[in-house]
Amino acid sequence: MGYSSTHISSVEVGRKLPTLRLARSVDAALGAGDMFERAWRKVRHAGLLEGFPQFIDHEAQAAEIRLYEVGVVPGLLQTPDYAAVLAQGAVKRGAINDDQAEERVTLVAERQATLVRTPAPLVFVVLDESCLRRPVGEPAVMNGQLERLLEFAELPNTVLQVAPFAMGERRSFDLPVYLLTLPDRSLVSYAESAHRGHLERESAFVLPILTAYHQLQAQACSQAESVAMISQLRKGTS
Repeated sequence: MGYSSTHISSVEVGRKLPTLRLARSVDAALGAGDMFERAWRKVRHAGLLEGFPQFIDHEAQAAEIRLYEVGVVPGLLQTPDYAAVLAQGAVKRGAINDDQAEERVTLVAERQATLVRTPAPLVFVVLDESCLRRPVGEPAVMNGQLERLLEFAELPNTVLQVAPFAMGERRSFDLPVYLLTLPDRSLVSYAESAHRGHLERESAFVLPILTAYHQLQAQACSQAESVAMISQLRKGTS
């Protein structure tokens, strides 16, 4: 399988987490179909915040996706380099290990497949200005990430807006917001703190969040204004 016996032993006794590549190699070597890959996905999800595995399952099927993010570009829009820098930052802080960092980057790539599926979802993204101005990695990393945002804004099924600092108290949210409209038109929201996440399906709680999101969009820069801001910032990273 291309792994040492020491590495396999470390996985077996729990000193190292298995990777997707390892799980697929075991399946191929043992002729086990996708049994180990499915087991790996359960292990991987066990390390995610409560509610998030269910959220990404819904996200992969949603008819409409609405995001508001503060401080960091959301995973659906991250470049591999940007995602890798964030993951390595968590490794340096001791929050995760190298294997977990690899899986974080893999998960980002897997989630982005929803943007090109058929039928494609409508995706509305509002980024706090801090997402654009917070430097992540070398200038080339930020340059590539800002270029990715411009490409995203050109897609026929997306709307990208920036909530500028000047909005002040008119900004609807202080924390990230994730809202999904499912194919049956039901709504799901997801929010998280540093230690746990919460998936909400009750319309009595989700509808006020949707209303606040619409208010945020009305107050934020238009897509044309947002693209102009991103383009100007990108010039400074070139």
